[in-house]
Amino acid sequence: MRIYALSTLLLLFALADKRSNEEMQQQPPVYLQNASFEDQPQDATVPTDWHPCNPGTTPDILPGFWGVDTEPSDGETYVGLITREDGSRESIGQRLSAPLKQKECYQMVLDLAHSYTYAGYNKAIKLRVWGGQSLCDKAELLFQTEFIENEDWETFKFKFAPQKGDVKYLIFEAFYRENDATRRGNVLIDNIQPIKVCPRA
Repeated sequence: MRIYALSTLLLLFALADKRSNEEMQQQPPVYLQNASFEDQPQDATVPTDWHPCNPGTTPDILPGFWGVDTEPSDGETYVGLITREDGSRESIGQRLSAPLKQKECYQMVLDLAHSYTYAGYNKAIKLRVWGGQSLCDKAELLFQTEFIENEDWETFKFKFAPQKGDVKYLIFEAFYRENDATRRGNVLIDNIQPIKVCPRA
């Protein structure tokens, strides 16, 4: 009788866990608008649906300006962000289609590259992604890359779990490193795919 009761209990737990995993997998992806930065190529211009989030943010819609001729990885255009020797750095953000839930694991996939001919802003830098409750709110650093040195587009995959609350907005920020404001660098971004809940084993 005890063995039967225990087996039944374990079966119920297994079914509940399976149902929970299935529910997580059924959560719809979270989208960014204009996630491939499609717009008219232009310098010092924020792409449609995006907003500047640092003073002096004048991103470039590429290719075709500042000596950058890299072909897009998706669509017709992409965005370039820079860091400057005075310590300023560019960042852009927007509201998500739905909040990212606190302590839930998410997966982001996007294409990144670097240009060695960006009008003197030619050093390799990093990309930081922040989450917040309002536009340009840096409540929590969700992840940052290593130095992006590849000239050709590479697809990067990142997993992260918000810890300080649900995330309604994201910021994508060009970054070098703390306490060092001497790098004139760039990072190119394209093809941000819908954000999904991490696959469960």
